[in-house]
Amino acid sequence: MFRRHVLTGALALTAAPALAQAPAGPPSGPPTRIRGTIVSVAGNVMKVKSRDDRVLDVELLPSLTVVSLKKVELSSIKDTDFVGIASRTGADGKMTAIEVLVFPEAMRGTGEGSYPWDLEPGSTMTNGTVKGAVTAANGRELTVAYKDQSNKITVLPNAPVVTFQSADRADLLAGKKIFAVSPANPEG
Repeated sequence: MFRRHVLTGALALTAAPALAQAPAGPPSGPPTRIRGTIVSVAGNVMKVKSRDDRVLDVELLPSLTVVSLKKVELSSIKDTDFVGIASRTGADGKMTAIEVLVFPEAMRGTGEGSYPWDLEPGSTMTNGTVKGAVTAANGRELTVAYKDQSNKITVLPNAPVVTFQSADRADLLAGKKIFAVSPANPEG
């Protein structure tokens, strides 16, 4: 069953469970990532119970962008699409997708590169342009190119494949799962 997720924040870099628009190119510093469940929204403050059971106050700025995810078929991914793939690396050195995000064209270049990710311990995020897709014995293998490099990542049939769809602040409801990316304010 596909779960709907909501992302909030001024800056988001890539997939997992949801994202918002971000400028192309590398971030100016490490972002604060929050994954959890909305406890409440009152005024401009959203309380979120994080994965480590802390309750965090998230300030909702006027520039807030909210999106949700929509399931798409793996077969819809084609050469030249810009994707973000959260993956894990097996003992054999091969990368396997945990989930795949197909970016809208307007977000091409968002967080381009391959870097550690926090979806699960040891996970990696690779954002880049699909330069090859082949059917593999256990799924589909995508070659994702970024900054004169590339990764081959196998997407198993059970890996979620999603894209963004519009949402708004009214979708920020208690009980919803969220992924927020934003710089921390001076108070944390």
